[in-house]
Amino acid sequence: MSSLRNGKWSRREILRQSGIVSALGAATAISPVAASAAGMADKTASRATLVHDGDLHDNLFTRIGVRPMINGRGTYTIISGSCSLPEVKQAMYDASFFFVQLDEMMNGIGAQLAELTGAEWGITTTGCAAAICLATVACIAGTDIEKCQALPYVKKKDQVIIPNHSRNPYDIGVRMSGVEVIEVDSPEEFRSKLSDRTAMVYILSGPLSTSGPMSISVLCGIAKEKNVPVFVDAAAEEPIKPNIHLAAGASLVGYSGGKCMRGPQSSGMMIGNKELCKAAYYQAAPHHCYGRALKCSKEEAMGLLAAVRQWYKRDHAAEQAQWLAWMQHIADRLKGIPNVTADVIPAQEDLSNRCATLRIHWDAAKVGITGTEVAARLDAGTPRIALLGAQGRRPDIMESSIGVTSYMMEAGQDKIIADALHEALTNPGSHPDPSVPAGSPASVQGSWAVTIDYLRGTGEQKFVLDQKGTELTGEHHGEIYNSSLKGEVHGDQIELHSIMPVGGNPLHYNFKGTVSGGNMSGTVNMGEYGDARWSAVRA
Repeated sequence: MSSLRNGKWSRREILRQSGIVSALGAATAISPVAASAAGMADKTASRATLVHDGDLHDNLFTRIGVRPMINGRGTYTIISGSCSLPEVKQAMYDASFFFVQLDEMMNGIGAQLAELTGAEWGITTTGCAAAICLATVACIAGTDIEKCQALPYVKKKDQVIIPNHSRNPYDIGVRMSGVEVIEVDSPEEFRSKLSDRTAMVYILSGPLSTSGPMSISVLCGIAKEKNVPVFVDAAAEEPIKPNIHLAAGASLVGYSGGKCMRGPQSSGMMIGNKELCKAAYYQAAPHHCYGRALKCSKEEAMGLLAAVRQWYKRDHAAEQAQWLAWMQHIADRLKGIPNVTADVIPAQEDLSNRCATLRIHWDAAKVGITGTEVAARLDAGTPRIALLGAQGRRPDIMESSIGVTSYMMEAGQDKIIADALHEALTNPGSHPDPSVPAGSPASVQGSWAVTIDYLRGTGEQKFVLDQKGTELTGEHHGEIYNSSLKGEVHGDQIELHSIMPVGGNPLHYNFKGTVSGGNMSGTVNMGEYGDARWSAVRA
C-alpha cells in the first residue's frame, strides 16, 4: 500500500520515517551488514544478561512507590491475577525477538490449541472478557465486512439471551456491542425468546448451570433447534480434556489465561467451532473491525500457548497436595489460640478456582480484633499480605472470620502468613469501638435533592427518607437506576446504604456525612469505583 494518501504522508508513515528510519540510519551509515551483526550481538548479550531483579522489599514496583504483596486471596484482577509460569516468561521473552505476520501466527496457534484441547480450533484473546466481546460480534456479523464496519449501529441480529442465573459483571463483554440482553428463567421462556434476532446465547459456567432445567446441555439442545451459537464463560475453570462444555453442545468456550493456567494476566483463550473462532479473530486486531482495541500481542499469544501446553504437563495432583499441606501448616500454627478455630477445606469438585482453602473463625469480643481489622493489619504489614473475605465489624458484628486461598501462594509463604496471623490473633493491640455522636438524632425525614461530585462529572439524584428515631429507610433515585435505602442517624452523623439493581453488576453506594439543618454532605464509597463527595438539600 502506498505511503501517500491524497498527496500527504499518513500519520503513521511520518512517525515511522522520523523515528524508526532515523534511528536505523545512524546504525547503518557505515555498513548495513555490520549493523545487522551488531544487532544480533546485542540480542545475544541481552539474552545472556536477563535476570530477575529484586525481592518483596526492593523491586521495580517499590521503586515507583508500589508495595507488592503475598497473595493468599486468589486470582483477582485487582491484585494482578496470577504469577506466570517460568515457561510462559521464557516464551514471551523469546517471542519479543522476532517479527511475525500475525494472521499466520494465529493460524499456527489455532492448530496447536485444537490439538492440545481437543477442540476444532482456538484463538488467543486479551482475557476472557475480550473473548466474550469478540464471540458476540462474530455471532452478529461473522466475517461479512459490511456488517462488521456497520457495528455497533446497524445489526440484524441484535439480541443475546442470558439466563438469569448467568448475569454477572463480565457480561459487559456482551453488552458493549450494543445488543439487547434478553433474560430468561425457564426452558419454555428460553425457547419462546429465540428468534431471527438472536445472535448468541451467553451462559456463565457454575453450579447453577451444570445441572437442572437451565443447565448448559439443556439450553444448548434448545438453541441448536434454531441454529443459535452458545458461548460458555468458563474464565476461572480448568480446561480439562475432553472439554465438558463443548461436549454439552456449546459452540464456543472462553477461558482466562491469567488464572489457573498461569499465563499472561492480559490473555485468554477461546476454543470451539472453527468458523466462529476465526470470525472472532477477524473482529480483533490486527484487523480494523469492532474489536481492534482488543490487541493480543505476539508475546501474550505465545505466552498463552506456552501456558496451555504446560497445563497438560503439570502434575495437578502434586500441586493440590502441596496446597493442602500449606493450609494445614497455617491451621496447625493457629491451634491452641483461645476462641479461634481454623478449618482446612480441601479442593472441591467445582472446576473454578479449585484449590485447598482455610477459613479462620473467632469471637472478636474475646480475642480483641475483628476480621476486617486483621485484614487491614496484614495489608499494612511487612511483607504485605492479602487474604480473602474478612468478616467482622465493631461493635455490632463481633463474630469474625478471614480466609486463606492457596492457589497463588509460593513455597514458604505459608509460614509467613501463619506467623502474621498468629501474631495478630495473640497480640491484637487496641481497637476501641467507634464513637457514637451524642444528642438527639437530626431530623432527616422527607425528600432531598442530592448532588454527587464524581472524579469526572456530576450526578443529580434524590433521597426520600422515612425516619423512626435513629433508623432510616427510604428510596434512592439515581439518574438512571433506583433502589431502596437503609441507614442510621446519630446526632448529626448520617449513614445510608443502597444497592442499585444494574443488570449483571449491581452498584453499591455507602453514604456517610453530616446533617446541618436543611443540608447534608459527606463522602460516598462505591466499592471498586472509589469515593466521591456528595451533598444534599432538603427539597
